[in-house]
Amino acid sequence: MIGGGGFRAPQMFKALAADPDGLITELVLYDTEPAHVAVIETVISQLRPSLDDDDAQAGSTGSPSGGGPSVTVASDLVEAVTGADFVFSTMRVGGAESRALDEEIALEHGVLGQETVGVGGLAYTLRTIPEARRLAETIKEHAPNAWTINFTNPVGVITQAMRETLGDRVIGICDTPVGLINRIADLTGATVTRFDYAGINHLGWLRGVWGHHEGDPTGHESDLLAQVLDNDELLGQLDEANFLGFDIVRSIRSLPNEYLYYYLHTREAVERISGRTSRGRQIADSQARFYEAATAEPERALELWEAALTEREETYGAETREDPATRRTSHEIGLGGYQEVALKLMRTLAGADAPTRMVLNIQNTPGTGRLIRQLSRRSVVEVSCAVGLNYVTAYAVERFHSEFAGLMVQVRACDELLLRATQHKDPVAALRAFAIHPLVDSLEVARSLFETYCERIPGVAEAIGA
Repeated sequence: MIGGGGFRAPQMFKALAADPDGLITELVLYDTEPAHVAVIETVISQLRPSLDDDDAQAGSTGSPSGGGPSVTVASDLVEAVTGADFVFSTMRVGGAESRALDEEIALEHGVLGQETVGVGGLAYTLRTIPEARRLAETIKEHAPNAWTINFTNPVGVITQAMRETLGDRVIGICDTPVGLINRIADLTGATVTRFDYAGINHLGWLRGVWGHHEGDPTGHESDLLAQVLDNDELLGQLDEANFLGFDIVRSIRSLPNEYLYYYLHTREAVERISGRTSRGRQIADSQARFYEAATAEPERALELWEAALTEREETYGAETREDPATRRTSHEIGLGGYQEVALKLMRTLAGADAPTRMVLNIQNTPGTGRLIRQLSRRSVVEVSCAVGLNYVTAYAVERFHSEFAGLMVQVRACDELLLRATQHKDPVAALRAFAIHPLVDSLEVARSLFETYCERIPGVAEAIGA
């Protein structure tokens, strides 16, 4: 796990420990912040007894390793990946403080800074691409048969950077699409059998969900998405439908990824977020308090982590809500989770589970033709895939109309410029990415943003030779 000292690492451990087959026998943590890794090690060690108790109460023998996989800490990147079957990348280059600056610098310029879809994501991408390429080269040399699962944001462009070296052995994941699919299942009380999702990371559409209702004597597959779209009460429980409007989602017969809020309500988002503490600052302050407290009182590490995690999960998306005090329920939180996506992907690729359908980030041309015709062949897209023992195969994607494809083309053009800028040390290419970003409406603002990021955030200027 690259980024093994990250705050969310214990969630991955919990998922691995809950695996009844004990597929993963050893979890190796690597991070450039040794003090953070030490805290996470302590949290995990305190988690083990509670997981054993849960197994005993459930009448389960637990995983073969007893209390989850063994956990070791690697002192360098080569040691971390050597011999790995799976490499999970969840880097935060520059740490949480840099994320906060990504968003705050943008807001100072009157521009949305959200860490993946906003211009803050451009700064984040610039300093992350060189590290992602270095990781990919290390994996290729020391773990050539490993599957790499990328959760490092922005997932699409970082996965594309790693594909330059690892090809099809790197796959990007995100829990947002599956969370939306799970909410459709929850609203309709059905079991999902298949779905159709397509786009790019944090800019996609759920275009179909089908499943079975328990007790249905016909056994027929029902159109679950249509059931939600045609029911005001059900549709009103989805934020994605509320911000886009019932009339529009019914017209396009699709639901947008929640991150489209920032593109479709940009003016309102900037105004709302400017009057509040940014999400990046919330996370940076919360995590700083956690690591400091857990270092001072290691015996309370798990208690402190659980409290901070609850706060983080419940306040997700609060910056965009009309009432920021509104919190997500435990039920809502339980319908998502990146660690469950990662475990499902690992189990299926290893043959521990039967072939299944997942939404994954893969190359736009897995075969002879493009999945999304308007995007370049090497672009990474987020689409429905068939997954089985050592394979990932994309399902065909129904043609996107210009109404949907235009924004994707513009965002991917920014990504291509950032990849070029870091590869060739070309600051002008990076500036062009800022200038054409859909959330930037002025070249002069783009110049000022670019210069400010280079000055104030370490790693940005270095990545492009500025």
